[in-house]
Amino acid sequence: MIYFDNSATTKPYKEVVEAYLKVAEKFFGNPSSLHSLGSEAEKLLSQSRVLASSLLGVKPSEVIFTSGGTEGNNAAIKGVAIEYRNRGKHLITSTVEHPSVLEAFKQLESLGYDVTYLDVDKKGRISIDQLKNSLRNDTILVSLIHVNNELGAIQPIMEVGQLLKKYPKILFHVDHVQGITKVPLSLKNSGIDLCTISGHKFHALKGTGLLYIREGIKLAPLLSGGGQEMSIRSGTENTPGIVAMTKALRLAFEKANSGGIEHLWQLKERLSEGLKKIDGVIINTPEEKEKAAPHIINFSVLNMKPEVLIQDLSKHHIYVSSQSACSSKLSKPSRVLMACGLGEERAKSAIRVSFSYDNTIEEVDQFLDILTNSISNLQKVMG
Repeated sequence: MIYFDNSATTKPYKEVVEAYLKVAEKFFGNPSSLHSLGSEAEKLLSQSRVLASSLLGVKPSEVIFTSGGTEGNNAAIKGVAIEYRNRGKHLITSTVEHPSVLEAFKQLESLGYDVTYLDVDKKGRISIDQLKNSLRNDTILVSLIHVNNELGAIQPIMEVGQLLKKYPKILFHVDHVQGITKVPLSLKNSGIDLCTISGHKFHALKGTGLLYIREGIKLAPLLSGGGQEMSIRSGTENTPGIVAMTKALRLAFEKANSGGIEHLWQLKERLSEGLKKIDGVIINTPEEKEKAAPHIINFSVLNMKPEVLIQDLSKHHIYVSSQSACSSKLSKPSRVLMACGLGEERAKSAIRVSFSYDNTIEEVDQFLDILTNSISNLQKVMG
């Protein structure tokens, strides 16, 4: 099996699954309970918060555990919009955000908020000048994805953070789901106020994640109840999932810092070289290292439906995707590629390959061989 769909989800590390099972079996008490089982679970939660905050370079009090990227994005965006609505109701995002961000903004628009959607260039990046010109006296939030989940394009987060430091009443939220452990980002030095992370993108279990909330920022909670997670995210904590997620985060950072990121670049460069030799294939991901992530490459096979090619590759136990996993079952052209101005033909025939640290050069070479044959055979059938 060759699994090249890591941006959709990653396979949990064996040690992570083992940690989950151990905690689920031995430390199953409710962390809010007063007895010793509850105290043991609460202690594990605290240790996980300290570890996660240390890995991210922030304070433990700034880390809230969530169920993943969708909840984190909604909690940040709607939480700010509701809490600071008396300051203003103008919000800014881009046209290439994840559906969990765009749909949150659409819902807020229906409630009377005014949203500006920044355009992107052909490399999927916003213009700092357009952002600056979009700021208003009633702007309360700017929300941007760090690494685009379809294209792999990197937004100029540092520059945005520097700009917004001049506007202390405007909060800055970053969707770091695709970038975490693969594209370095300093939360403290980038002027970021809120940041979303999802566990299953770095070999943790699904249903886990965290939200960084800079000290001093208030959020109106989406989930009201018993006051867990500093009253921002009520509900009995998923202790086994949280412990397993923080273990996965540590392991993923260790791999990243011991040559893993360079390994991803080698895989990507090998794949790019091979794709350029195949007739009818156009690479959509920016080639400049500073403008794209090392683990994602998006390409189009002109005049071919991506679902047909994906199914053919699946017969060879090769797994890739077309759009975001949240949109892949839709037969529409990629919204992200259309927003980049790459045209409908490329947008409706796009394929996304996404690596993990465990993928190999041999897998890339094998994939290129089978892809070349699949495209050739399908073109004969379609021709």
